[in-house]
Amino acid sequence: MLGVLELSYLWLKAAHIVFVIFWMAGLFIFPRYLVHHQEALERPAEAAAWVEREAKLRKMILTPSLIAVWGFGITLATVGDMWSQGWLHAKLLIVIGLSAFHGWAVAYSKRLAKGEARLPARRLRMFNELPALAVVIIVYLVVVKPF
Repeated sequence: MLGVLELSYLWLKAAHIVFVIFWMAGLFIFPRYLVHHQEALERPAEAAAWVEREAKLRKMILTPSLIAVWGFGITLATVGDMWSQGWLHAKLLIVIGLSAFHGWAVAYSKRLAKGEARLPARRLRMFNELPALAVVIIVYLVVVKPF
């Protein structure tokens, strides 16, 4: 089985990159959706539209991409025998953080759907920058492999 996967390594890597792009695009826009949704809570029709938009983004892009990123990533690390490499451990730690951020954003979206806004708009806007920072660090880890 591993022989077939080794032959497919570049295809797996390409698929991993494609789904990382999809996932990150979703994580870049989703917090902005949350900001707009929170600002629209006083206008029920507009808030309802944001609930629908957020649900579509989650179901069509965010969650499927997250699953694909993890699936292809674990497969690549196994086929490439990378589990002992320090840069991969650091990358995995950041990807776990991004996955937690994804989960937090989905949970906050569901709270907003119930009309519960717990964060100041400024802090919510600042959370929008976390995925970008994570991507910068991950790219350097993967390309430079500093350890």
